Parts: sequence; structure tokens; C-alpha cells
Amino acid sequence: MHRHALFIHGCWLTPAIWDSFQRRFRACGYSCSAPSWPQDPKDQPGEPKQQMAQLSIRSLLAYYEEHIRTLDQPPVLIGHDLGGLLVQLLLDRGLGQAGIAISPLPPRASLLDLYRSRHWLLQWAGWRNMLYMRHEYFAHNMAQNLTPEQQYAAYARHIVPAPGRVFFEATLGIGSRLDFSNADRAPLLLVAGGQARTVRANMVAATYRRYRRSAAVTSFKQFPGYSHWLIAEPGWETIADYSIEWAQNQLGRF
Repeated sequence: MHRHALFIHGCWLTPAIWDSFQRRFRACGYSCSAPSWPQDPKDQPGEPKQQMAQLSIRSLLAYYEEHIRTLDQPPVLIGHDLGGLLVQLLLDRGLGQAGIAISPLPPRASLLDLYRSRHWLLQWAGWRNMLYMRHEYFAHNMAQNLTPEQQYAAYARHIVPAPGRVFFEATLGIGSRLDFSNADRAPLLLVAGGQARTVRANMVAATYRRYRRSAAVTSFKQFPGYSHWLIAEPGWETIADYSIEWAQNQLGRF
């Protein structure tokens, strides 16, 4: 039977982050799609347009829902960072056969996380502009397991400005309300990197515990030693293969 995997990237990234995962899933019989966000800065000439700076979580959900409805059947949803939160929101709305949320942002940041995000939150009018990540932040907080040479290469290839509104909404919990007791949603896997600093493993575990209210299938897997960059750092194959195996077990397709 035909299977489709829909990949959803997070803040600061483009769909190219999923290139290796897509090859892995295709080798297991999946067709794949990884749409860019509307007005992706690497797809547009010149400076990012104001339209992208005003993206919201609700508009992204509508964008992905429209894409899902063009497919022949509900896909397996795979998301990272904000994409992991979007996967949960889409499942909560009855979309997708199963969902895999890798190092997902929480529906709302804790007080400690708000403090850690103060660099972004205190930028003047950041909520209506594009935000830019410095290489030093990327190297220390997202991809500390890479060598300096790998960090520079990954930063140059993958890191782009993030829409301020989306970042602020994700941090403050605007437009990201989840029904953790929803018993009708599709199976969900939450994946954490044991050494992740952007979305720490205990944050993902806390989200998992909230799903105990639901009778729907919810799984949690922590990979020790992996950073927030776990979908692209050395050893990413382990994450991809576990995700494929989990999806196959849930859907009964071997």
C-alpha cells in the first residue's frame, strides 16, 4: 500500500534539513514531501518579504493542512523543533495517520525557558520582523556535537532568518493549545536528544506526561548523547531508523 511521509521543519531551518531522512524513508517505500514555509527566504531573491515575517502558527497549520488534503491518503507526519509542535497540533485536528515529533517545542514555554529566550524576546519589535541567529548561538545551543568545521558548514547551509511572530507565539503559547486528553488522535511518538540544549529532554518528557490523560497511543524515546541537531548530526541514521520502525509497528505495514 502507498505510504507518504510529510516532513515539517522548525524555526531557523529550511526543508533541506530533511534531505537525509527523506532518502532513508524512500528506501523503505515511502513517498515524501517537505514543503518550504510560505515565502521561504532561500526561495526568494533579495531580502525576505514582510509576508514571511508575519507568519503565525495558525497560518502554518492552515498551510500544512492544505498540503495534507492534496495527498491521496493521510501521511505520517514528522517534525522537528517547531515542526514537532506543528505535528502534534495537526494530529489533534484529526490529520495524519501517525506523528513523530523530534525535539519538539513545548506548547508553552516555562518561566525558565522564557528567561533563556530573553535574547529573542527583548529584540525591538522582534514579533513583527525577521530574527537572525548568530553562529555562536547555533554552535553552542543547537549543534554542540559537531566539530567546528561541521558547525560552520551546517550553519551556512541550513540556518536562515526566522519569522518573529512564529517564534514569539511558540514561546508564549499563542495558537498552540493542545487537547492532551484527545483519545481520537492518531499515534504519536515524542523523541528527545539526551544532550539537547534548545529543547531539553526533560521538556519533551514533560510533554509526554501530559498525554497520559489520553487513551490514544503515545510513545517517548530519548537518545542519550544527541543534541538538538539530532536529525542531521553524525548518527542521525539511528533516529531515522527508529522512527521508521515505530511508524511501521503502529500502522502494521512491513
